Amino acid sequence: MEDTAEKQRLANLMRHLVASASALYGGGGSVEARDEDGVRYLHFGTPWIQGAMRLARPDELEVEYVQQMMLWTLFMESPAHICQLGLGAASLTRFCHLHYPQAQVTAVEINQDVIDICREKFLLPPDNDRLKVRRADAMDFVTDPVNHGTLDILQVDLYDAQAHGPALGSPAFYRACANCLKPDGMMTVNLFCDYPEHNDHLQRMEDVFQAVAWLPEVHDSNIVAIGFRRAPVLDFDELYARAERVSLRLGLPAHTWVDGLYSWMARN
Repeated sequence: MEDTAEKQRLANLMRHLVASASALYGGGGSVEARDEDGVRYLHFGTPWIQGAMRLARPDELEVEYVQQMMLWTLFMESPAHICQLGLGAASLTRFCHLHYPQAQVTAVEINQDVIDICREKFLLPPDNDRLKVRRADAMDFVTDPVNHGTLDILQVDLYDAQAHGPALGSPAFYRACANCLKPDGMMTVNLFCDYPEHNDHLQRMEDVFQAVAWLPEVHDSNIVAIGFRRAPVLDFDELYARAERVSLRLGLPAHTWVDGLYSWMARN
């Protein structure tokens, strides 16, 4: 317990040190791409990385937590509609558009500069019959009744330049996200915030989803959680078999996600 508390304290300290260093960048606002060691990074005018793309392998998911946002692939093979809230470097949007040709892929991003740089620097294709990038506020999108009951998968990764915590995370927001999903729909969300705020977000999710699970922390306090409109049956032999198929098809380390779910179930 003491080791965990110390780890959480150090993670919080590191986050605040980086946030303080943001002042050297002018406090944020400008959207820019920077190349380093073969990786192109997206910044909003601060040290925080908002997305990444390996230049030699642009179609792969470079960052571990972004890979984990595909956790839903263990539970659904052929979604019809996938939606991303927060475009970032467009990694998830492009990945889903590439690997799920049967699916409509929608991305919602409030900042036109982010959309523009993703198209200029991060290989985001123009809109087409299967891909729609909407410039809109995520809260407006999820509270619009037109979108309710329309999504199989919702991926939420919403952060501003300072990345102090999720830009949206109220009970009303998570309720609206759940409303957007079909009966068997799922939401994955990146929770990057100070301890113990992760628990606050998880509790809000548990209030509106039949089941919520999460993976062990990666990086410096990223936790990816998944919310199910309908609680799944967790047969771990079957999940490991599915993980093998996901790994072969998508090149993702899905077996580690099953390990993480097993660890989660043991603790809960």
